Amino acid sequence: MISVIIPAYNAQATIAQTVESVRQQTYGDLEIIIINDGSSDRTAEIVNEIPDSRIKLFNYPNGGVATARNRGIARAQGEYIAFLDADDFWTTDKLKLQLQALIKNPAAGVAYSWTYFWYAADVCYPSEPVYHQDYVYPQLLTKNFIHHGSNPLIRHKAIASTGEFDPRFPHCADWDYYLRLAAKYNFVVVPKHQIYYRQSATSMTSKIADIERQLCQMLDQTYQTVPPELRHLQKQSKSWIWQYCSQQYLEYGKDKKTVIKAASYLWRSIKYDPRSLLQTYTYKLTAWTIKKQLKLLIN
Repeated sequence: MISVIIPAYNAQATIAQTVESVRQQTYGDLEIIIINDGSSDRTAEIVNEIPDSRIKLFNYPNGGVATARNRGIARAQGEYIAFLDADDFWTTDKLKLQLQALIKNPAAGVAYSWTYFWYAADVCYPSEPVYHQDYVYPQLLTKNFIHHGSNPLIRHKAIASTGEFDPRFPHCADWDYYLRLAAKYNFVVVPKHQIYYRQSATSMTSKIADIERQLCQMLDQTYQTVPPELRHLQKQSKSWIWQYCSQQYLEYGKDKKTVIKAASYLWRSIKYDPRSLLQTYTYKLTAWTIKKQLKLLIN
């Protein structure tokens, strides 16, 4: 019934926990497709040692996460498809509740849940609950409230009509794909935190400029096909990108330089779309920036 696709690149530290979270699902009619994306560590060896006939391992040269997901789609036989990155994991009822939501809502093509952000030292924060359902395209244009690639359960027929993940956007291929789905299909929410999304500080601040570039390119491409009545949302979309970049610098930056960059991105966001001052998120980022600046001054 369900194909779970796990792209894995040098994932020896986390792949066992990730796969185990699928094996422990309370809904068991599934296949576990693992795309070994050119790993040079023990990823494939660890997977081969797991005693579960539902696991199917395929080895490819490295092509990136979008290409790995596409390779998994090509091999998927289930009526529904879920993606799970090799360092994330699920609660045991994730697939069951999402499947139930789609069965109860036959007009929906995608079911999503809420996320736990999992940091180093076992620090975990739940995402802010959102309840967007049915036609979510406007809300998804202004913010990726699904957050990442390990969240939704998607009808296979919806994927077949939407096409492949775009490898040109490795940092935002999931958001791009969800937008293409939302343009054609309804979404349904499972109001429960079910995905543990692992956050890593490794070289994050060095990637932010590239992330910003890809996000802006992806949205510019998307807005070429957005219905005229929604094009006014473009400023809000771009503003959110810069707030996201500010958040990343605040989360992972440890020095004065990164805090200054966080402040500059936040100001850019507000200047570009002053309506962002009406959002609670903007005030949280502002308070966080001031707190970081004061802490650096004191130290």
